[in-house]
Order: sequence, then C-alpha cells, then structure tokens
Amino acid sequence: MPLDQAPYIDYDDNEEEKGEKEMTFIEHLEELRWHIIRSVAAILVFMIIAWFSMSFIFKNIILGPASPDFWTYRKLCELGNLVGIQSLCVDKLNFSLMSREVSGQFMMALTASAIIGLLFAFPYVFWEIWRFIKPGLKITEKKAATGSVFYVTALFFIGVLFGYYIVAPFAINFLVNFQIDPSIENQFDIQSYISILATLTLACGVTFQLPMAILVLTKIGVVTPAFLKEYRKHSIVVILIVAAIITPSPDMISQIVVAIPLYFLYEVSIVVSQRIYKQKLQEAE
Repeated sequence: MPLDQAPYIDYDDNEEEKGEKEMTFIEHLEELRWHIIRSVAAILVFMIIAWFSMSFIFKNIILGPASPDFWTYRKLCELGNLVGIQSLCVDKLNFSLMSREVSGQFMMALTASAIIGLLFAFPYVFWEIWRFIKPGLKITEKKAATGSVFYVTALFFIGVLFGYYIVAPFAINFLVNFQIDPSIENQFDIQSYISILATLTLACGVTFQLPMAILVLTKIGVVTPAFLKEYRKHSIVVILIVAAIITPSPDMISQIVVAIPLYFLYEVSIVVSQRIYKQKLQEAE
C-alpha cells in the first residue's frame, strides 16, 4: 500500500503496542529517575511558595485549630445552641505554644513548607507515578483504571480536609483542656503541635484511599464482594481500631467521628468491588 494511502493509527489505539515494547533495566531506571526529578521539582516549587507565605499560613491555617474562633468550634457552638447543649461551645483552649530551641521556629517553618509542598504537589506526583506504571499495563487494565488520578486525588484531599476540620479540632480540644490538676499549665512545644496536626490530616488523607485500595485488590483477585460482605461485622472492629490509632485523644467522640466516614467508605468499597468483579466475569466470558 502506498504511504499516502496508509491508514491513520490513533495514538490511543497504539498504546498497547507501545506498552508492550520492552525496555532494558537501565532504560527503566532512567525513566524512573526523570519521573522522580519532576516530582521533587513540583514539591520544591510549592515549598518555596509556602515559605514566602509562611506568616499567613501559620496564623490562619496551622494555628487555626488552636483558636476558639476556628470554623469548627463556631459551628459546634451553633449546634449546641440549637439543641440546647451549651457545653459544646469552645470558649477557651487552655494551652500556650512555645519554641524551646534556638532553631525551633526556623525548622518548623521548613517542616511546614515541606508538608504543604507535598500536599499541593500530590496530584502531580501521583500523576508522574501513574505515567511510569501505565506503559506496563494491558489495554483492558488501562481502561479499568481510567480516572484513577482524579479519584485518588479527590479522596486524598477530602480526607485531608476531614482531618483538618473535624478530627484535629476534636483531638486538640480534648488534649489541651484535659488537666490532672488546675495548677499544672499546658505549655506545648510548637513541634509537638505541628506533629499532631500533620499526623491527623495526612493519616485521614491516606485512610480515605480505602475504595481505591479495594479496587486494586479486587482487580488482582485478592478480595471479592462476597468476602467484603461476609466480614462486614469484623470490619467494624478493625475500623474502630484504626480510628483509635489515628486519633491521639482517648475520648470516644473523636474516635466515633473518624469511624463513621471510614465505615461509609467501606460500604462504598463493596459497591466498587462489585462493579470490578462483574467486569472481570464479563471479560472471562
């Protein structure tokens, strides 16, 4: 056939052929190296932006849950006034923050910049990881994973927001207002405060990936919808344990607040598993 009459081959239709093209070990390492370099560069860009905005970030975001005027506390007080439970209002957080090291504030600003840089660069970093993995997948697996970057990113940020606005305020409020004796003053190091805040928000972002984890496990045949339904009661115990690990405060309210959305995500995971399992059966037929 003459070249001018050759059929046009679309890029997407030729993806499987490209994905099956073998690469040497050195070529794989080189490809991985550039994905890592671009990911680190994206994190550094957001770190620099966060560094120059650190005064605003510390005052309005990081120290937000440490103020009685925080959005969560105000909404909780409105709920308390509505149902007639005035004790829900947070009038004062009984603690003060201190920096006990010469380089304490500088290191905290650097740490906060790194965490914020990682948070905002997460969609791009995951996209780079996906670009590295994607060529090794079959065309059917690529179709099944369509939109995975969007769903993983959305679930991650929903989890982070849930941790920041729900879990962290409840935990901080309980911990700072707990006193063995009124004569003992709560003076916490800024490193301890940021550590708790970052741990709670990031942990929620990771645990909210449960539906995507179940999707992958169903795809590779590790779990089935029947398995998830059979062990639904057992999952409640596991979820409560995970909630207790995520929340540093021993109060049941904080743990229940975390456990409820996790159980909801478990039910969503069952629906996701059913869809993937049904697709596998159709492909097998």
